[in-house]
Amino acid sequence: MDIQAKLQILSGAARYDASCASSGSKREASSSGIGNTSQSGICHSWSDDGRCISLLKILLSNDCRYDCAYCVNRLSHDIPRASFTAREVVDLTLDFYRRNYIEGLFLSSAVMQSPDVTMERMVRVVEALRSEEQFGGYIHLKIIPGCSSELVRKAGLYADRISVNIELPSQVSLQRLAPQKSKAAILEPMKLIGQQINTSLVERSASRKAPRFAPAGQSTQMIIGASPETDLQILRLSQGLYKKMQLKRVYYSAYMPVTNDNRLPVLAAPPLLREHRLYQADWLLRFYGFSAQEILSDDLPNLDETFDPKTAWALRHPEFYPVEINRADYNTLLRVPGIGVTSAKRIIAARRFSAITPEGMKKIGVVMKRAKYFITTSGRRFEQSIRTPERIRQQLLLVESNVVEPPRQLVFPGLYA
Repeated sequence: MDIQAKLQILSGAARYDASCASSGSKREASSSGIGNTSQSGICHSWSDDGRCISLLKILLSNDCRYDCAYCVNRLSHDIPRASFTAREVVDLTLDFYRRNYIEGLFLSSAVMQSPDVTMERMVRVVEALRSEEQFGGYIHLKIIPGCSSELVRKAGLYADRISVNIELPSQVSLQRLAPQKSKAAILEPMKLIGQQINTSLVERSASRKAPRFAPAGQSTQMIIGASPETDLQILRLSQGLYKKMQLKRVYYSAYMPVTNDNRLPVLAAPPLLREHRLYQADWLLRFYGFSAQEILSDDLPNLDETFDPKTAWALRHPEFYPVEINRADYNTLLRVPGIGVTSAKRIIAARRFSAITPEGMKKIGVVMKRAKYFITTSGRRFEQSIRTPERIRQQLLLVESNVVEPPRQLVFPGLYA
């Protein structure tokens, strides 16, 4: 099989992995090398399913020995199989970079002979790019659960970001849908990565010459909708991963049926709105000071499809409002629907010089169509007659009625067609 045919197969097979953001790393090119990493993207390309990417996103191989029910590359799925050599991936990355198609490489793989064999071949790719070709562009490398700790350490020294896909939110679901995988095999390398990142930061604070380990951190991905876990279970898991594993991001991927298996649910469409709400809730965990137990509860285990999670929380806690804009602290301001991190900081800065007026709120960037029901400025309410949660809900429904489910991704002609 020629390299063009392999590229069509293995770039298409990689499109279901969402955790490929190239952010949080800056790597300078050497005088004799090629490429550099900037926190802003260099250029973008369309993958064959319509995603706008700036990475060459491929699998080393889709010839998998595992038979996970939800995976397009599962052993029992009758699809064309292909595998790159390490040199082919290196040459492709350099060729695409020179053409200004990409800013780096996202490399994952199906499990070929064993986790160690697969991971060793992937590490060989990034080692050749860094050591032999002096490539300074961005590299995101997937870690194969079950591989040796030594290979994980080597991967982190060459890649900007590394990640282990947790895939399903519970051990029960893993046993049912991916019996050859285990929670322990997934969490063990995640824990090791977190420890190595912390150790690297300590060493580099003592000496700039100390090697960097995965400077853009680690991430993971969960499939949403293939198993019966509630949103509360998912958010609790994400919260634990952020705290214990020092993850940069958890990516949520709406389940898309790609195989026929009676263990999987029959869905009319991928749960894209649920995916969207989970990302919003995840943002509250990471940047707004919320906990999973605040966003949801055992009595209310799933996110509201009508309202974003912060608005839903506000409607359930009328005792917290109204918030006085000219006196509230930063964390309190973040609890107001329509006020984000940037606008909260602007409010704190602006009121040092004068009181915030109703006219100044929009200039600061507050989304007043939501915020006006939950705030006062110098004691003045924006909506005098709409105070109860029921009335506020009715008014917000009029606003939300114009917001539909996030559009499905448009399909563009494949880059490699």
